[in-house]
Amino acid sequence: MTSDTRAETYDRLREEIFSVVSGETYLPARLATTACLLSEAFSPRFFWTGFYVVDPDKPEELVVGPYVGTLGCLRIPFGKGVCGACAASGEPQLVEDVHAFPGHIACDSRSNSEIVLPVRWPDGRLAAVLDVDSTDYAAFDTVDQAGLEAICDQLLSV
Repeated sequence: MTSDTRAETYDRLREEIFSVVSGETYLPARLATTACLLSEAFSPRFFWTGFYVVDPDKPEELVVGPYVGTLGCLRIPFGKGVCGACAASGEPQLVEDVHAFPGHIACDSRSNSEIVLPVRWPDGRLAAVLDVDSTDYAAFDTVDQAGLEAICDQLLSV
């Protein structure tokens, strides 16, 4: 799939996701729908697609949320691994080789690259991170980042 085609796919998916979740107030339903539609659109390149949600009882820890893929890690402390780095910094993480990432957490050893983006409540607080893994090295680029950011930036404000 070319970068132009991927950009168009992300635009179409953003519209589809928001059409489906519009008016839905239950967070797991919004996240599950998003993970499903993203996984279906980009399979098999998206090997694991899902969310780690900030635990309200342990606000410096992520807990696995809705996802599509193999078994995920149950909990990830802020600052640990790619997801924890995203949670701690609030910045997207685009990692071409997870095995070279300091402190990488190998939930599934078949993952070789990863992109993780913050998902925020309308007031700016971190609600979750979107985590997408691939068995390919360097599977994600700025087209993926822009497309996923557009979805994550609006996911909880619609």
